[in-house]
Amino acid sequence: MKVFIAHQRGDSGSASSVSSRLKIQHGIDTYLDVIDPYASQTGDELGEYVRRRLDECTQLMAVVSPSTKESWWVPWEIGLATEKDYPIATYAAEHCTLPTYLKKWPYLESMEDLDTYAREARRASQELERLVKSYGERAARARTTAAFHSALRKALRQG
Repeated sequence: MKVFIAHQRGDSGSASSVSSRLKIQHGIDTYLDVIDPYASQTGDELGEYVRRRLDECTQLMAVVSPSTKESWWVPWEIGLATEKDYPIATYAAEHCTLPTYLKKWPYLESMEDLDTYAREARRASQELERLVKSYGERAARARTTAAFHSALRKALRQG
């Protein structure tokens, strides 16, 4: 299990806090491009690099703040994760109001919510491993992603 942390450069502090909490408190590996040498690249080369990093992950966490509206990359990364049927969640940094399209997935507003996410993400990852043997990667991923979103929403009291 590895979580790709999508964020706008101005949210690097919040993204680092999310990454650290997942790693230290929950033992969950993350990909965070804050110190990545390719982070300063542009264009097709960077796009392909980001795709390869996302391919190494199994879930996506979008860290969003008011400054995210300035980013083209975060929505693009969410789109890639959606195509792959990855479990997706949003961490609302600075308690920002999320755009409607991000409320399609569970959203987190505190570090305690992040802990809830970590528990549900681990369960989903274990279930995916179990189901792949019976259903294959694509069908197992679709089934466990839907179950993850439902379970996390319920745990966060979002419906």
